[in-house]
Amino acid sequence: MKEMMDILALTQENIFDQHICCSLSDKDNQNGVTLKKQWLQCRMEEGLVFKKLDVRGKVFIEYIPAEYAWAPIEAANYLFINCFWVAGRYKGQGYGARLLNECMQDAKEKHGIVAISSAKKKPYLTDKSYFIKNGFQVCDTAPPYFELLVKRFDDQAPYPTFKATAKKARIEQTDGLVVMYTDQCPFTDFYANQELDAIQKEFQIPVQRIKLTSREEAQNAASPFTTYTAYWNGEFLTHEILNRKKFEAFLNKRKT
Repeated sequence: MKEMMDILALTQENIFDQHICCSLSDKDNQNGVTLKKQWLQCRMEEGLVFKKLDVRGKVFIEYIPAEYAWAPIEAANYLFINCFWVAGRYKGQGYGARLLNECMQDAKEKHGIVAISSAKKKPYLTDKSYFIKNGFQVCDTAPPYFELLVKRFDDQAPYPTFKATAKKARIEQTDGLVVMYTDQCPFTDFYANQELDAIQKEFQIPVQRIKLTSREEAQNAASPFTTYTAYWNGEFLTHEILNRKKFEAFLNKRKT
Protein backbone atom coordinates (compact mmCIF):
# COMPACT_ATOMS: atom_id res chain seq x y z
CA MET A 1 0.00 0.00 0.00
CA LYS A 2 1.39 3.38 -1.04
CA GLU A 3 2.20 5.73 1.81
CA MET A 4 0.14 8.94 1.70
CA MET A 5 2.65 11.73 2.07
CA ASP A 6 1.73 15.08 3.59
CA ILE A 7 1.17 18.26 1.62
CA LEU A 8 3.00 21.19 3.17
CA ALA A 9 2.02 24.85 2.70
CA LEU A 10 4.81 27.39 2.69
CA THR A 11 4.19 30.59 4.64
CA GLN A 12 6.00 33.85 5.20
CA GLU A 13 7.18 32.38 8.50
CA ASN A 14 8.55 29.03 7.30
CA ILE A 15 9.67 29.77 3.74
CA PHE A 16 13.34 30.30 4.60
CA ASP A 17 13.40 27.02 6.55
CA GLN A 18 12.01 24.99 3.63
CA HIS A 19 13.24 24.12 0.15
CA ILE A 20 11.16 25.34 -2.79
CA CYS A 21 11.53 22.13 -4.84
CA CYS A 22 13.63 23.57 -7.70
CA SER A 23 17.43 23.77 -7.78
CA LEU A 24 17.86 21.56 -4.74
CA SER A 25 21.63 21.06 -5.02
CA ASP A 26 22.81 23.34 -7.84
CA LYS A 27 25.29 25.81 -6.34
CA ASP A 28 25.06 28.13 -9.37
CA ASN A 29 21.46 28.94 -8.51
CA GLN A 30 21.58 29.48 -4.75
CA ASN A 31 21.27 33.26 -5.11
CA GLY A 32 18.31 32.64 -7.39
CA VAL A 33 16.71 30.48 -4.70
CA THR A 34 16.98 33.34 -2.21
CA LEU A 35 15.52 35.80 -4.73
CA LYS A 36 12.67 33.41 -5.51
CA LYS A 37 11.87 33.00 -1.81
CA GLN A 38 11.83 36.78 -1.37
CA TRP A 39 9.55 37.08 -4.38
CA LEU A 40 7.21 34.42 -2.97
CA GLN A 41 7.17 36.08 0.44
CA CYS A 42 6.02 39.37 -1.10
CA ARG A 43 3.39 37.64 -3.25
CA MET A 44 1.98 35.82 -0.21
CA GLU A 45 0.77 39.20 1.01
CA GLU A 46 -1.35 39.25 -2.18
CA GLY A 47 -2.77 35.77 -1.67
CA LEU A 48 -0.18 33.52 -3.30
CA VAL A 49 -0.28 29.89 -2.15
CA PHE A 50 2.68 27.52 -2.45
CA LYS A 51 1.96 23.89 -1.59
CA LYS A 52 4.33 20.98 -2.00
CA LEU A 53 4.62 17.34 -1.17
CA ASP A 54 6.69 16.97 1.99
CA VAL A 55 9.59 15.31 0.17
CA ARG A 56 12.92 16.40 -1.24
CA GLY A 57 11.79 16.63 -4.84
CA LYS A 58 9.97 18.69 -7.46
CA VAL A 59 6.34 18.17 -6.47
CA PHE A 60 4.52 21.46 -5.97
CA ILE A 61 1.87 23.91 -7.10
CA GLU A 62 1.93 27.68 -6.86
CA TYR A 63 -1.15 29.83 -7.47
CA ILE A 64 -2.39 33.37 -6.86
CA PRO A 65 -5.53 35.47 -7.44
CA ALA A 66 -5.32 36.29 -11.14
CA GLU A 67 -5.59 40.02 -10.48
CA TYR A 68 -2.14 39.76 -8.87
CA ALA A 69 -0.59 37.39 -11.41
CA TRP A 70 2.69 38.38 -12.99
CA ALA A 71 1.28 37.58 -16.40
CA PRO A 72 -0.43 39.66 -19.13
CA ILE A 73 -3.92 38.23 -18.69
CA GLU A 74 -7.44 39.49 -18.01
CA ALA A 75 -8.99 37.05 -15.54
CA ALA A 76 -10.82 38.83 -12.75
CA ASN A 77 -12.03 36.57 -9.94
CA TYR A 78 -10.05 33.55 -11.14
CA LEU A 79 -7.10 31.79 -9.53
CA PHE A 80 -3.98 31.69 -11.70
CA ILE A 81 -1.63 28.70 -11.56
CA ASN A 82 1.80 30.28 -11.66
CA CYS A 83 3.81 27.06 -11.56
CA PHE A 84 2.84 23.37 -11.28
CA TRP A 85 5.46 20.65 -11.38
CA VAL A 86 5.56 16.95 -10.55
CA ALA A 87 8.84 15.34 -11.60
CA GLY A 88 10.88 12.17 -11.36
CA ARG A 89 9.68 9.18 -9.39
CA TYR A 90 6.69 11.10 -8.06
CA LYS A 91 5.00 11.29 -11.46
CA GLY A 92 2.04 9.01 -12.13
CA GLN A 93 1.24 8.44 -8.46
CA GLY A 94 -1.66 10.85 -8.06
CA TYR A 95 0.31 13.63 -6.39
CA GLY A 96 -0.43 16.07 -9.20
CA ALA A 97 -4.14 15.41 -8.79
CA ARG A 98 -3.88 16.03 -5.05
CA LEU A 99 -2.09 19.33 -5.56
CA LEU A 100 -4.49 20.46 -8.27
CA ASN A 101 -7.39 19.56 -5.98
CA GLU A 102 -5.92 21.87 -3.32
CA CYS A 103 -6.12 24.69 -5.86
CA MET A 104 -9.67 23.73 -6.86
CA GLN A 105 -10.82 23.79 -3.25
CA ASP A 106 -9.37 27.29 -2.80
CA ALA A 107 -11.06 28.42 -6.03
CA LYS A 108 -14.58 27.29 -5.06
CA GLU A 109 -15.85 30.82 -4.46
CA LYS A 110 -14.25 32.16 -7.64
CA HIS A 111 -15.12 31.92 -11.32
CA GLY A 112 -12.54 29.19 -11.78
CA ILE A 113 -8.86 28.52 -12.48
CA VAL A 114 -6.65 29.73 -15.31
CA ALA A 115 -3.20 28.61 -16.46
CA ILE A 116 -0.74 29.17 -19.31
CA SER A 117 0.42 26.24 -21.41
CA SER A 118 1.34 25.58 -25.04
CA ALA A 119 -0.12 23.91 -28.11
CA LYS A 120 2.61 21.25 -27.98
CA LYS A 121 4.48 20.14 -24.87
CA LYS A 122 7.23 22.62 -23.96
CA PRO A 123 9.78 22.87 -21.13
CA TYR A 124 8.81 25.10 -18.18
CA LEU A 125 5.09 24.87 -19.04
CA THR A 126 2.69 22.34 -17.55
CA ASP A 127 1.57 19.89 -20.22
CA LYS A 128 -1.68 21.04 -21.82
CA SER A 129 -2.96 17.45 -22.00
CA TYR A 130 -2.90 17.20 -18.20
CA PHE A 131 -5.07 20.28 -17.87
CA ILE A 132 -7.48 19.06 -20.55
CA LYS A 133 -7.80 15.70 -18.78
CA ASN A 134 -8.82 17.61 -15.65
CA GLY A 135 -11.60 19.64 -17.26
CA PHE A 136 -9.73 22.69 -18.56
CA GLN A 137 -10.31 24.13 -22.02
CA VAL A 138 -8.38 26.51 -24.24
CA CYS A 139 -9.90 30.00 -24.06
CA ASP A 140 -7.27 32.13 -25.83
CA THR A 141 -3.96 31.94 -27.69
CA ALA A 142 -0.88 34.11 -28.16
CA PRO A 143 1.94 33.71 -30.67
CA PRO A 144 3.88 31.71 -31.33
CA TYR A 145 2.52 28.77 -29.32
CA PHE A 146 1.07 29.93 -25.99
CA GLU A 147 -2.41 28.91 -24.88
CA LEU A 148 -4.55 30.14 -22.01
CA LEU A 149 -6.55 27.37 -20.36
CA VAL A 150 -9.48 27.71 -18.01
CA LYS A 151 -11.58 25.52 -15.76
CA ARG A 152 -14.74 27.48 -15.07
CA PHE A 153 -16.89 26.94 -12.00
CA ASP A 154 -19.39 29.60 -13.08
CA ASP A 155 -20.89 29.10 -16.55
CA GLN A 156 -21.90 32.76 -16.67
CA ALA A 157 -18.41 34.06 -15.92
CA PRO A 158 -16.46 35.77 -18.71
CA TYR A 159 -13.68 33.76 -20.29
CA PRO A 160 -10.15 34.89 -19.39
CA THR A 161 -8.03 36.37 -22.18
CA PHE A 162 -4.48 37.33 -22.91
CA LYS A 163 -3.92 41.08 -22.99
CA ALA A 164 -3.26 42.60 -26.41
CA THR A 165 0.34 43.29 -25.39
CA ALA A 166 0.95 39.56 -24.93
CA LYS A 167 0.13 38.91 -28.57
CA LYS A 168 2.90 41.09 -29.99
CA ALA A 169 5.71 38.51 -29.76
CA ARG A 170 8.14 41.35 -30.46
CA ILE A 171 9.74 44.28 -28.63
CA GLU A 172 11.14 47.69 -29.53
CA GLN A 173 14.74 46.69 -28.82
CA THR A 174 15.77 45.26 -32.20
CA ASP A 175 19.52 44.74 -31.90
CA GLY A 176 20.88 41.39 -30.77
CA LEU A 177 19.71 39.26 -27.86
CA VAL A 178 17.35 40.70 -25.26
CA VAL A 179 16.24 38.69 -22.23
CA MET A 180 13.31 39.78 -20.08
CA TYR A 181 13.03 37.93 -16.79
CA THR A 182 11.77 38.00 -13.21
CA ASP A 183 12.61 36.35 -9.90
CA GLN A 184 9.72 33.88 -10.27
CA CYS A 185 12.16 31.03 -10.96
CA PRO A 186 15.39 30.26 -9.07
CA PHE A 187 17.20 29.50 -12.34
CA THR A 188 16.71 32.89 -14.00
CA ASP A 189 19.21 34.92 -11.96
CA PHE A 190 22.24 32.85 -13.01
CA TYR A 191 21.18 32.35 -16.63
CA ALA A 192 20.16 35.97 -17.18
CA ASN A 193 23.46 37.20 -15.77
CA GLN A 194 26.55 34.96 -15.72
CA GLU A 195 25.40 32.69 -18.55
CA LEU A 196 24.21 35.61 -20.66
CA ASP A 197 27.63 37.23 -20.20
CA ALA A 198 29.20 34.01 -21.48
CA ILE A 199 26.87 33.98 -24.51
CA GLN A 200 27.79 37.57 -25.30
CA LYS A 201 31.51 36.81 -25.08
CA GLU A 202 31.40 33.60 -27.10
CA PHE A 203 29.17 34.80 -29.92
CA GLN A 204 30.23 38.46 -29.94
CA ILE A 205 26.68 39.78 -30.06
CA PRO A 206 24.86 42.70 -28.40
CA VAL A 207 23.11 41.50 -25.24
CA GLN A 208 20.58 43.31 -23.09
CA ARG A 209 18.82 42.05 -19.99
CA ILE A 210 15.60 43.61 -18.71
CA LYS A 211 14.44 42.55 -15.27
CA LEU A 212 10.72 43.00 -14.62
CA THR A 213 10.43 44.07 -10.99
CA SER A 214 6.73 44.89 -10.64
CA ARG A 215 3.39 43.27 -11.31
CA GLU A 216 2.45 46.17 -13.57
CA GLU A 217 5.48 45.56 -15.80
CA ALA A 218 4.76 41.84 -15.99
CA GLN A 219 1.07 42.36 -16.74
CA ASN A 220 2.01 44.45 -19.77
CA ALA A 221 4.73 42.17 -21.11
CA ALA A 222 5.06 41.42 -24.82
CA SER A 223 4.79 37.67 -24.24
CA PRO A 224 2.72 35.53 -21.83
CA PHE A 225 5.63 33.87 -20.02
CA THR A 226 7.24 36.56 -17.89
CA THR A 227 9.55 34.25 -15.94
CA TYR A 228 12.04 34.34 -18.82
CA THR A 229 11.65 35.33 -22.46
CA ALA A 230 14.40 35.83 -25.03
CA TYR A 231 14.09 38.03 -28.12
CA TRP A 232 16.42 38.03 -31.11
CA ASN A 233 16.61 41.24 -33.15
CA GLY A 234 13.30 42.30 -31.64
CA GLU A 235 11.38 39.10 -32.37
CA PHE A 236 10.35 36.38 -29.91
CA LEU A 237 12.98 33.67 -29.76
CA THR A 238 12.03 31.38 -26.87
CA HIS A 239 10.65 31.18 -23.35
CA GLU A 240 13.19 28.46 -22.54
CA ILE A 241 16.12 29.48 -20.38
CA LEU A 242 19.15 29.82 -22.65
CA ASN A 243 22.64 28.46 -22.21
CA ARG A 244 25.45 28.69 -24.77
CA LYS A 245 24.67 25.34 -26.40
CA LYS A 246 20.97 26.08 -26.71
CA PHE A 247 21.58 29.57 -28.09
CA GLU A 248 23.95 28.17 -30.72
CA ALA A 249 21.26 25.66 -31.73
CA PHE A 250 18.74 28.48 -32.16
CA LEU A 251 21.20 30.43 -34.31
CA ASN A 252 21.91 27.41 -36.51
CA LYS A 253 18.21 26.71 -36.89
CA ARG A 254 17.57 30.27 -38.04
CA LYS A 255 20.33 30.01 -40.64
CA THR A 256 18.78 26.95 -42.27
